[in-house]
Amino acid sequence: MGREARRAQARAERRQRRQAKSGSRTPRNPAATAAAAPAQPEQVRSRGSFLRPAWITDIISELRKVTWPSRQDVGYLSFVVIVVSLIIGMILGAADLGFGWFVEQTILR
Repeated sequence: MGREARRAQARAERRQRRQAKSGSRTPRNPAATAAAAPAQPEQVRSRGSFLRPAWITDIISELRKVTWPSRQDVGYLSFVVIVVSLIIGMILGAADLGFGWFVEQTILR
């Protein structure tokens, strides 16, 4: 499931909880009800275990949220990077040759 789908699902769940609390009545100003809601107590974070610290668990959970490109996209974008690099290299090489010739013809004579 992609990031946008997860966000949409979380929004829908929050909306359902809000409607259940208010007796299935839709509030006119959702920002006002969110501000009036009591603050949730913060959860105590676990430090993890010796073999799997909390920061490694956080890294793994973040990597699961990433939308990875397909193999075809990776191949295409790699091709684009190589072509653009070659073009820029040729432009810079031509500029170097041009400036070298200019310096030899004007200053070093």
